[in-house]
Amino acid sequence: MRVVIVTESFPPDVNGVAHCALQTARHLAARGHQPLVIAPATGEGSDAPCPVIRVPSLPLPGYPEVRLALPSRRVAAAIAAHRADLVHLASPFVLGVRGMAAAARLNVPAVAVYQTDLAGYARTYVGTGEGTAWRRLRAVHSAADRTLAPSTSALRDLEEHGVRRVRLWPRGVDTDRFRPERRDAALRRQLAPHGELLVGYVGRLAPEKQVELLADVCALDGVRVVVTGDGPSAPALRAALPGAVFLGRRTGDELARIHASLDVFAHTGPYETFCQTVQEAMASGVPVIAPAAGGPLDLVGHGRTGLLVPPGDAGAVHDAVLKLADPALRAAYGHAGRAAVRSRTWAAVGDLLLDHYAEVLGARAVVAA
Repeated sequence: MRVVIVTESFPPDVNGVAHCALQTARHLAARGHQPLVIAPATGEGSDAPCPVIRVPSLPLPGYPEVRLALPSRRVAAAIAAHRADLVHLASPFVLGVRGMAAAARLNVPAVAVYQTDLAGYARTYVGTGEGTAWRRLRAVHSAADRTLAPSTSALRDLEEHGVRRVRLWPRGVDTDRFRPERRDAALRRQLAPHGELLVGYVGRLAPEKQVELLADVCALDGVRVVVTGDGPSAPALRAALPGAVFLGRRTGDELARIHASLDVFAHTGPYETFCQTVQEAMASGVPVIAPAAGGPLDLVGHGRTGLLVPPGDAGAVHDAVLKLADPALRAAYGHAGRAAVRSRTWAAVGDLLLDHYAEVLGARAVVAA
């Protein structure tokens, strides 16, 4: 099968869209298919398992880590030249809209993957524009043969906003990389020299992530907050979280070592359509605190693998950390979390994606017949 992946982000970018697009390309190549990636241009390369066509792009004002693709004829030309059987649109909004238009002109089936709560981001960054974002999302996803949502919450949001032909497709996790055995005593001594309880956040440092909700946790005796990641909110968060350790951006085995060395993982953002870092923490055997909204509702078993708290409630996060000060409870939640995600490998999730592709192609064949 010849598949063109049109993605709004791709490595070396570090975010959920880029990582999922890379894993999709790897799985397609591993299963003997022929993927091609179209992504915004960056200043660096990537370790993609297939050709990558870079479209000229500009940094998003105020958030240069995010790049927006410029109008380009390369998208349609690349889809045609690759003789694509199917177009995969990863979190379509700018480049993906052009990919959808090109697929329609060329009569190529398209699968759109919903991954980013852009309406929520518009509300956070602009204070308005939520309706405009949904109109754009509805237009591109309604044009696709199938939309794949990463969680039941995301699927429900799409259907409530008029998007049809929506199916569930979760995300995978590297359970070999993220595992409890990565726990590092030397790193723990470095981060918690007096044996403090390590409460960690991993992810982008941006306003929608609401990492400042950990401020009350920083004030707890015997607790050390560890923040891993980078982004435009980093300077403000350093001031808002006194005593916290900021490790910056980490990836690969080093990130896995940090995850496994935590005592508690705390995610604070309420706009996650899935929340990959929660799943990585669970694979690492670490109990999770997350808002009872979006993707974490599917991932976190409240009172079994972690604790769900009301979104935006700093006091509830504080109280959840106090509850998880109990080592026996942490051990039980961590063990249950690892067991819950053990089968969610990228290979298993990739095969589910291929099933969706096959159904879409089969439906097109019936219509053509």
